[in-house]
Amino acid sequence: MFTLIILAILGVVVLFFITSYNRLVVLRNRIRNAWSQIDVQLRRRYDLIPNLVETVKGYAAHEKETFEMVTKARAQMASAKTVSEQAEAQNAITGALRSLFAVAEAYPELKANQNFLMLQEELSGTESKIAYARQFYNDTVMRYNNSLQVFPTNLIAGMFGFAPEAFFEIEEAAREPVKVKF
Repeated sequence: MFTLIILAILGVVVLFFITSYNRLVVLRNRIRNAWSQIDVQLRRRYDLIPNLVETVKGYAAHEKETFEMVTKARAQMASAKTVSEQAEAQNAITGALRSLFAVAEAYPELKANQNFLMLQEELSGTESKIAYARQFYNDTVMRYNNSLQVFPTNLIAGMFGFAPEAFFEIEEAAREPVKVKF
């Protein structure tokens, strides 16, 4: 009888270890999937930018500094590897695109151009998808990191080398309210 109780307890402990380990693996894979979804949307944005720049160039050829800033930010985006590098690159590209759209505001003919309007609409939709993908990624990272820190799952995570993941964060300047001047 005593042996049966020991075996039952041992079985419960083994079952707990297996389910906890599998849960951590599932969460880690969800993070990788969420990152891939961000990457897909960032690639879409990356591919839209040259078309947008070329359209604006046709109307505002003398805005060279803005075009260079967009090109530099796009190159930074292409070379980013880690989550923090990617976040930094995304903040740079967002700032560059704001400048590009500010330039477009000065050219009424450009704002009326169908190609520009279509590209602007596509970029806007892509930005919404990026925001959603970032939110999903950060939610998944939070669940995973919480799992790594709670007892007794933290023991299993430590034994099998599970490490915390980084959140996709925005720069401090993007948290400030937008200033509108008339």
